[in-house]
Amino acid sequence: MTEQKTWSQRFEGALHPAIARFNASIGFDIELIEYDLTGSVAHAKMLAHTGIISAEEGDQLVAGLEQIRSEYREGKFNPGIEAEDVHFAVERRLTEIVGDVGKKLHTARSRNDQVGTDTRLYLRDQIDQIRSQVRELQQVLLNLAQGNVETLIPGYTHLQRAQPLSLAHHLLAYFEMLQRDWQRLGEIKERVNISPLGCGALAGTTFPIDRHYSASLLEFGDIYRNSLDGVSDRDFAIEFLCAASLIMVHLSRLSEEMILWASQEFGFVTLKDSCATGSSIMPQKKNPDVPELVRGKTGRVFGHLQGMLVLMKALPLAYNKDLQEDKEALFDSVKTVRCCLEAMTILLREGIEFRPQRLAVAVAEDFSNATDVADYLAAKGVPFREAYNLVGKVVKTCLASEKLLKDLTLSEWQDLHPAFEADIYEAIAPTQVVAARNSYGGTGFEQVRQAVQDAQERIMSE
Repeated sequence: MTEQKTWSQRFEGALHPAIARFNASIGFDIELIEYDLTGSVAHAKMLAHTGIISAEEGDQLVAGLEQIRSEYREGKFNPGIEAEDVHFAVERRLTEIVGDVGKKLHTARSRNDQVGTDTRLYLRDQIDQIRSQVRELQQVLLNLAQGNVETLIPGYTHLQRAQPLSLAHHLLAYFEMLQRDWQRLGEIKERVNISPLGCGALAGTTFPIDRHYSASLLEFGDIYRNSLDGVSDRDFAIEFLCAASLIMVHLSRLSEEMILWASQEFGFVTLKDSCATGSSIMPQKKNPDVPELVRGKTGRVFGHLQGMLVLMKALPLAYNKDLQEDKEALFDSVKTVRCCLEAMTILLREGIEFRPQRLAVAVAEDFSNATDVADYLAAKGVPFREAYNLVGKVVKTCLASEKLLKDLTLSEWQDLHPAFEADIYEAIAPTQVVAARNSYGGTGFEQVRQAVQDAQERIMSE
């Protein structure tokens, strides 16, 4: 005998098995079960609080829901496709436990506001956990920065050698990106943390519910002021996917640099065995799989964001079945961001080793100190643009003779301009080039040490 659905009295025939499978969401929305139980407990307490059901009935419902929670955690409650979705699965099991009183749980509630509540509870929790992971990665970056303030690394623009940097300064750039990610998630959480419970299917309810009471039980900061908006809004999910996409952008940029730095051409870092793999055919290789996977997984999150925008762009009010498609995108994005944050944290904490000697050689073998020659002349009264043009000619001459600026003799310098003195060699030494950039936010060692301290204070106080 075909089991009747909660809505099946309207229909004479059974749902086609293939359509039942197509329609069902239990395969993925089981992810929401703990949040569904939590939301239902609050709803049951609200029904009793307002006198819609008796206090005894409310206690029965809460006890039954908590029993289902225990059964699920113990692996004893595993609803299949016949349940259609997690909400119906819980309601059906509740009725088996407490009898007909279980059928009262859905009073003054629709699956539309129910799923909206569950999704917000889930995402609120996940945002907190992602923010904690962001903080952990920031701390790893800070630890690396603290030990590498005076380690030099070539700085690039257009992927061409530009000016030498403190390695710590380079790492702190990613700290700042992650700081914006952390802040952005906190701002989004405020808009996630709004309760749609009590909005009903789309128009509210005739029962004398207390939406503020149930919202307070669930620790929501506010409630939706319009029932149509409450059940159909997915702005909060799109905002999260935007923030998740930016996190992945930052992780992917860092991954790309790690991949380059680990290459033989750069050689700035060595990959440790715990975070690298070998080739099935080339025994000499050590592959940067972790950053490559992070870089690759970025596209998944971008795709989910695009998919959600397309999903929402033409939906009329209020709830439409299309919205079932938001779950897998959201769940997968959360899991992807979290696993990538974890992997990158492990990679930076214990999977790479910087090569200071190779870095020192790298910053000494180019013309990234050319700007400092122009600055040297400008400090002696030569107009900067004139100094700039002069140094350009010097670099051209050096390239033709296969020399670096440091290889020019003092007489050669003075032939170029009488303002040059013996202190030019100190001025263009890589360590001095970096140390001299002591403007606020610059790569000068003094500034970087202060930046590390300030960054540590920020993450400890926020």
